[in-house]
Amino acid sequence: MSTEVTENMIELSGVQKRYLLKAALTGIDLQIKKGSIVGLLGPNGSGKSTLLKILAGLIHPTSGAIRIAGRAPDASHKKQIAYLPEIDHLYGWMTVDETLRFIAGFYDDWQADKAAELLMTMDLDGRQKVRNLSKGMRARLKLIAALSRNVPLVLLDEPFSGIDPSSRAKIIRSIVSEFQTGEQTIILSTHSVSESEPMFDEVIFLHHGSVKLFDTADNLRSSYGCSLENIWEKVYA
Repeated sequence: MSTEVTENMIELSGVQKRYLLKAALTGIDLQIKKGSIVGLLGPNGSGKSTLLKILAGLIHPTSGAIRIAGRAPDASHKKQIAYLPEIDHLYGWMTVDETLRFIAGFYDDWQADKAAELLMTMDLDGRQKVRNLSKGMRARLKLIAALSRNVPLVLLDEPFSGIDPSSRAKIIRSIVSEFQTGEQTIILSTHSVSESEPMFDEVIFLHHGSVKLFDTADNLRSSYGCSLENIWEKVYA
């Protein structure tokens, strides 16, 4: 049995993904440390969702090597990853409580006490039908489902998409408060750069399926002399 120890949660080497004639990822090389919150930034079509789906094990790369927690991914890795997709996968006829109990049934690592705590933090009523929730409330419920699992890797694809500032603020506070420093790695794809950047340890800028920039948030702000939001404007001008 391997006893290899690595400080990296994720290692990608030459990862490419093609859909017929279209290249979604054109050769990704990355090393992401354990215990960090990583911002995954880029315009629509830059490859963010494709990269997260590959890391979640939902799709396979066309070529390249992937290592998660020091090992090549296999079926067991899915049990160590919480993935929140951009699409809404909730059942409208369920209540909030029924939704969480339904999701809990799929995972041995589910933390019911954390789910209950997050329900209060997110200001959701467990008796409400999902169909009656606003888009912001549904986004909060999806995040509860992801953060209630005790896993080393959390992948969040556009958790703020189309929701109001109040809900965005609640979600950001919950991500930061529930983050297990040193134990958990969170990769968060977002267009809400100005509100999200205070929580990022490292930042990846993708462009046309490749890494445009990758560094710590502090180093990027220091190098460019401006905020991450302003760096975005310069990178994608």
